[in-house]
Amino acid sequence: MRCIFRSCSALWVVVLSSLFLVDAAGRCETAQQMTPLLLAVQDAPVPFKGSDGLVHLVYELWLTNVSSGEARVEEVEVSGDGGVLQKLDSSAVSHRLQPAGLRESSGVLAKGSVSELFLNVVLPAGTAIPKQLSHKIKAHFDAAPPGSQDFAESGGVTVPDRQPVAQIGAPLRGDRYVSADSCCDATRHTRAALPINGRVYVAQRYAVDWEQMDEKGRIYSGPREKLESYTIFGKPVYSVANGVVAVVVTGQPEQVPGKYPTNISIEQADGNSVIVDIGQHHFALYAHMQSESIRVRPGDRVTAGQVIGLVGNSGNSVAPHLHFHVMSSELSLASNGLPYQIDEFKITGATLGTKAFDEAEEKGEPITVTPVSPPRVVKDSLPLDQLIISLTPR
Repeated sequence: MRCIFRSCSALWVVVLSSLFLVDAAGRCETAQQMTPLLLAVQDAPVPFKGSDGLVHLVYELWLTNVSSGEARVEEVEVSGDGGVLQKLDSSAVSHRLQPAGLRESSGVLAKGSVSELFLNVVLPAGTAIPKQLSHKIKAHFDAAPPGSQDFAESGGVTVPDRQPVAQIGAPLRGDRYVSADSCCDATRHTRAALPINGRVYVAQRYAVDWEQMDEKGRIYSGPREKLESYTIFGKPVYSVANGVVAVVVTGQPEQVPGKYPTNISIEQADGNSVIVDIGQHHFALYAHMQSESIRVRPGDRVTAGQVIGLVGNSGNSVAPHLHFHVMSSELSLASNGLPYQIDEFKITGATLGTKAFDEAEEKGEPITVTPVSPPRVVKDSLPLDQLIISLTPR
């Protein structure tokens, strides 16, 4: 119990890890304040450098509305070492706040509910990584008495996790690859919070779906339902680092492109896949490959640049692509998603965003690309979302 006593002639003492303020007469008056909004961070962010050259802190702030009415979040401040690092207004919050168990975002917390606020704090160039992060939330609570409905709560204190970021090579080779649904604001992976084994994990926090355009900017040319129509289908998949193969899944059929398969279990979601222990509690996942193409088995040692299989369309996949991410264990979903930095790649352009990309892919039309001229060589960075990238070894 934490007791705070008010008196102009007071003495602070600590008793049994509780804080007391005792007046001269020994009287104790406990200060009590309603806190209908609880804040917590489950997984501290691991700082990494993005392909924009800036340091990112990507994590989730859990908000619990412990009241009998709705709460509308009006503002969020993220602070580090005493200074405000990021401020989100109600509109920004409404696109980042996701009720637990749902994939649709909302700026309103239902009564007695929990939501996750998905944050991507980008540090200005030259800014030191903060030693501590804290949050201040301003919200309107419908159930509070008149005059007390607007409430501000601070909390969710966390310390950035300074563990080493995995330094890796590229999992593919060639030009015109698209870093689809990559970090840090794409919803398909970064917000894939799943309840697994009694805990909510975001294993795919930094995942990317690598797709590839042909010389005319199309993801596929020919019948959409034909696997060979896709530029990336059958391309070699390379080990991104030295390591030991931990898990191999084979025997799953290729799906028909153009529609998601039904009745896919958790065990089948990644399709034919390989998980490699690359050291320091980092595991690299390569998913949706062709079954017969996989060349490794559990326990095999692999080296960086070694071909481990071919790109396919197995598992929970709507089109041939390589799903890749790094995580904290050999369990593809019951893991904490971890950032990584590819040693070198070249950015040649950017799409107009996920919506435009998805629409063009669905219609088999050329992807509209904003060129980067001259192409920008990037080193030791994580490729951000919707970039056109050349992946070549050093």
